[in-house]
Amino acid sequence: MSSSLVPNTLIGARYRLVRRIGQGGMAEVWLAKDTSLDRDVAVKVMRAHHDDDHVGNERFRREAKASAALSSPNIVTVYDVVEDAGRQAVVMEYINGQSLRELLDKVHRISPGLTVHIGMAVATALDAAHAKDLVHRDIKPANILITPAGRVLLTDFGIAKTLSGSESDLTNDNIMMGTAKYLSPEQVSGKKLDGRADLYSLGLVLYECLAGRVPFVGGTDVETALARVQGDAPDILKIRPTLQPLVANIIHQMLARDPEQRQPSGEAVRAALYHAREVGLDGTPTGLTPPYGNTLPTSARDILRDPTPATTTAAVIPGDPVISKPTTRTESSRSASSSRPVNKALEKRAHRITPTSMLAAAVVIGAVLAGFVLWRSVSSPSTTPAASASTTPVATGPVNIVSVSSYDPDGDDNVENDDQLPNLRDGKSGTQWRTVCYGNDHFGSKNGVGFVAELSGRSTGTLSVDFGYAPWEIDVYGYSDTKPGTLAGWGPALAGSAGDNPGETTFNISQPSQFVLVYLRSAARSPQCSTTNPFQGVINDISFVSASAP
Repeated sequence: MSSSLVPNTLIGARYRLVRRIGQGGMAEVWLAKDTSLDRDVAVKVMRAHHDDDHVGNERFRREAKASAALSSPNIVTVYDVVEDAGRQAVVMEYINGQSLRELLDKVHRISPGLTVHIGMAVATALDAAHAKDLVHRDIKPANILITPAGRVLLTDFGIAKTLSGSESDLTNDNIMMGTAKYLSPEQVSGKKLDGRADLYSLGLVLYECLAGRVPFVGGTDVETALARVQGDAPDILKIRPTLQPLVANIIHQMLARDPEQRQPSGEAVRAALYHAREVGLDGTPTGLTPPYGNTLPTSARDILRDPTPATTTAAVIPGDPVISKPTTRTESSRSASSSRPVNKALEKRAHRITPTSMLAAAVVIGAVLAGFVLWRSVSSPSTTPAASASTTPVATGPVNIVSVSSYDPDGDDNVENDDQLPNLRDGKSGTQWRTVCYGNDHFGSKNGVGFVAELSGRSTGTLSVDFGYAPWEIDVYGYSDTKPGTLAGWGPALAGSAGDNPGETTFNISQPSQFVLVYLRSAARSPQCSTTNPFQGVINDISFVSASAP
């Protein structure tokens, strides 16, 4: 979508914007230069059209306040909170690295040494948060960052909850926040939470690191969430039989359905993992003894320093799904249901859960804390994937759309009403492609939903999209030769916009592309949906006219 901010804008009379590196439904994130201290920072700015969203702004303020109060080598640092031209902005530590989600999507599972290293670091971060009476409530691979040197940081305290104090929760009664695949049983049941809920979620993350999948996966978010209430995780030793039994026991204790049966604190988890590492993982003592798990096992260094992974510059950002843009990257399909590819089936996320009925989308509305880390470095247009050299020649004649496939990278089945896709090209005003119905106007906690149009040749040109309902927001991406396996692989958006009226809008495809991604960022209220999930994206038709067409 179009941004009201531009490079070189000075925020708070101190932070000069360099380039936008991420965006979400409520805010956008920029790499910036702190002109006072001459250092790179990440600046998250609430979007102008949300200035009158008092709840979103209050969450934004509280998240910044909460994260700034946390001190841990494993939590992204918040430097400053400013207001500029009536909009709130949070200034955070700028980090190079990749999310654990990205790493798992690439390699599917990792070594016990790296898993324990990550577990110790995140447990340390949680211990610091719990000491401040904060429960994170959204521990998942997408919110864990890893630098090439092995530093591990927890991000996104956007829906963190203070267990004491007078401030309200800013959520509806009986709505539980979090990501379906990683919720604790008490979150699913709507029971009172404490820090042990985060330890359960961390246990799910560590299980996935070793097994290549989470232990509970259902056909829907509701089924996925309820599975952990109704049964125990399968024995991880049956999936990874060479794993040291001590590590398996620690993880299964974290996954106890009864919080009283889990470790009592993050420090207890860290200490247990530390002991397991000293005993020796996979039968090989590591000899590493540093606290906090911030010294990287030698065996894990190659996978983090491999230049082919999505090594990105990340800005720490909370609360709000953000899209980042990579420099170089070897594409790989997203693992099953991850949390953002985190996902592959990352949760057909309607991540809010009522204890009595269903999960509705977890709305992480613009909260900033050292949390949502969107860290991906954006390279210059000449080095982005869409602009990279292609072996396919640019078409010299007319180019048409030959096929359309749905694009739902944050869903649990990766598709979105595929049976309706022919309606996008039938030229009939009474037929549409519709998304499923969601609980809020930003598709729950998804980054977005959309479809990919494959062209008959590699071309530049004009894409026309006829919107059935409004308001709407979309980004349009282009790619050559092969369809990227991850959203980040598409590179920077070629075009984007938002509108308050239905009807046809055109977008310039300025780089030769054979695949064009239309990615909806928000949905409108639809009479076709229920009052519980009233929002839906609706597209009547699409068409493409190549620049070379007569």
